[in-house]
Amino acid sequence: MSRRRGITFALGSVLLVSAAQLGMRWSMSRLPSPEHWLDAHIDPGAIAVVLAAIGAYALSMLCWLAALRDLPLGRAYSLLSISYALVYLAAAGLPLFHEDFNLSKSLGVALVILGVIVINSRPARAPELRSAS
Repeated sequence: MSRRRGITFALGSVLLVSAAQLGMRWSMSRLPSPEHWLDAHIDPGAIAVVLAAIGAYALSMLCWLAALRDLPLGRAYSLLSISYALVYLAAAGLPLFHEDFNLSKSLGVALVILGVIVINSRPARAPELRSAS
């Protein structure tokens, strides 16, 4: 049960950090460059999305901490790489980001996902106890 809970929290962290990345990208494409923040019109909707993305990052960190309680670090950390695939697929698949699919990037994403599957498909071994002698 604790492994399932750990995976659930790790995947929650992945979804939240992916949403935060996409929200940041969307917002920053609608805001002026930082040197013009004081003298330009600021889109309140873009600011709201930036703030929501920061909140998503914070929630992601809480999920990550909960996942680390139940999963070995190597397995948990490999699950975080799913966010690279999700962000790429969403950015290339949703028209509001204006990004293209690319064969080499798609192959890279496939390899990342394959790596996550390989790392997490084998049962975890119990840690060996070492004697103090």
